[in-house]
Amino acid sequence: MKEGTDEEPKQPMKQTVFLCLVMLAGAQVAAAQMVTASEDVLGAHLNYGRGCTACHAPHSGAAGNGEQRFSSGGTSTALWGEDASGLFGHTLTTGGGKFVEVLPTSMDASRPDTEGLLTCLTCHDGNYASNAMMKNRVYETLPATYGQSNNVPTLLGTGSANGATYLNQHPMGVNAAVSCGGDNWDCTDVNGQIQMQGTNSSRFVKNYGFFMKLGTYNNRAVVVCTTCHDPHSMNVVRVTSATSSGLPVGNYATMFFLRAPYNPRDTNQQSNQTAQFCRQCHADKSNEMNGSSAGTVF
Repeated sequence: MKEGTDEEPKQPMKQTVFLCLVMLAGAQVAAAQMVTASEDVLGAHLNYGRGCTACHAPHSGAAGNGEQRFSSGGTSTALWGEDASGLFGHTLTTGGGKFVEVLPTSMDASRPDTEGLLTCLTCHDGNYASNAMMKNRVYETLPATYGQSNNVPTLLGTGSANGATYLNQHPMGVNAAVSCGGDNWDCTDVNGQIQMQGTNSSRFVKNYGFFMKLGTYNNRAVVVCTTCHDPHSMNVVRVTSATSSGLPVGNYATMFFLRAPYNPRDTNQQSNQTAQFCRQCHADKSNEMNGSSAGTVF
């Protein structure tokens, strides 16, 4: 460079601008992550401090709690500590009457709707298990981001005047199968395991991820409660290098025990993360399937 010219400072200025942009991008990523959660991740499932033992009995499941009414001889999947026998064999009709689910007649660990649906209903059902339901109230102290509301609008079986219908509930059960192709993702179902490897589906995984935990029944991927909900973490989702997601590694905010980043109280009005959660299954509503290059915005 020639002396006496203004060319020399240009390169440091460019480097400074570049570093500022990198720092800004890093700040945006950090804002998307819940780095320091101050509440216990079990959240409402702490159940007055009972914690794990509110649902699980570490010694012999419900039999260890004095329940001997399981047709499977007193054994219980996931060492479940609640009495589920009142739900055995009952029929639920979800998704506007399109999906019929006949609940297991025992704690049959071979069926995905035992641990992924039946166990949830032992507390969250307002019809057959009304004596055990949560009475539509949250007892635990919720994160400040939840606001002042303490109602639980998602209890099952309370969708009519007599509280005995499931028709307005999301499709679930061994007949609520997930498929690939058509208006669905360009994915592949290998013996009930969904692989998001098509052009659009793989791009969606890179932009957001595939956090769903689908059940497998008769070599088909099916939807149960735990497909969308992780009962052990109410407000935090941990993304690691092993997670099927292109999001940066870190802890992300969620709500309602959902398995993926989901924060409708994000102050960014352009955020689309709550829509992204639903698009994991509803591919026809996604950016990728409709020709948009938009990714996930936090």
